[in-house]
Amino acid sequence: MSEEGWLSRLRAGLDRSSGRFTRSIGAIFAGRRLDDGALEELEEILIAGDLGVATAAALTGELAGKRFDGEVTGEEVRAHLAERIAGILAPLARPLEPDPDRKPHVVLVMGVNGVGKTTTIGKLAGHFAERDRKAVLAAGDTFRAAAIEQLQVWGRRTGCAVVAGKRGDDAAGLAYGALETARDGRADLLFIDTAGRLHNKDGLMAELRKIVRVLGKLDGTAPHDRILVLDATTGQNAHAQVEAFRDMCGVTGLVVTKLDGSARGGVIVGLADRFGLPIHAVGVGEGPDDLRPFDAGAFARSLMGLS
Repeated sequence: MSEEGWLSRLRAGLDRSSGRFTRSIGAIFAGRRLDDGALEELEEILIAGDLGVATAAALTGELAGKRFDGEVTGEEVRAHLAERIAGILAPLARPLEPDPDRKPHVVLVMGVNGVGKTTTIGKLAGHFAERDRKAVLAAGDTFRAAAIEQLQVWGRRTGCAVVAGKRGDDAAGLAYGALETARDGRADLLFIDTAGRLHNKDGLMAELRKIVRVLGKLDGTAPHDRILVLDATTGQNAHAQVEAFRDMCGVTGLVVTKLDGSARGGVIVGLADRFGLPIHAVGVGEGPDDLRPFDAGAFARSLMGLS
């Protein structure tokens, strides 16, 4: 997919979010000055758009400091917001890059049920395969037989080796064996899938700590990345997920999926402002090319309904 095609998909994916902002902000600033009442209404719109209370307050506070002459249009307000949102996001837009000094660079992929972890791994593996980076995929979701089969399909599609056991196997032991396999094969990357787990279930979360601990016996620095996959449709619940996974075993970066099915694209802004975690990629569909590195400027303008 071309860059232009991807940007079109991103704009289309954010259409529900951007449509809400365009209509609501346009209604406020139709022949109206930037007064206290308008700012209060704008802040409520940003909160309703899942940017979060603190981020919404900061953005409207900055806007209040602007000296607009006379009336201000909705498009001018949206352009200002897009610029400020891009400023928040730009330092965190960091594509996943393996460390060349690690053979392999180990990536542990985590998240609650149904966010798209296995699909994310397959798409990332395909991305690196196109760049001649050798990856091994570990089917660490041993609770769900379909997850093992799904990862094997992605392995065949991308030409990546898949280390898999059977349903009910010990996930930590499988991850250990996968790391051995990846090291022996001089792979550039090892992606480890994990079972979906509710972030408020201590027993399931503890399994992640075990995986990290067991990997450390073979490589004291592994895993080198601990990526949390989030579903954009969950809105503000994503904050609780980041907190729980971060506190349990650390999170080094985020991937946000399903932007195309959500009116809650603004949650990315709130997450970035609050946690400061790198955003490696966003997804707007099921196709292999529908997960791309995060572009802060394109996202911010698309979110605010600007070309």
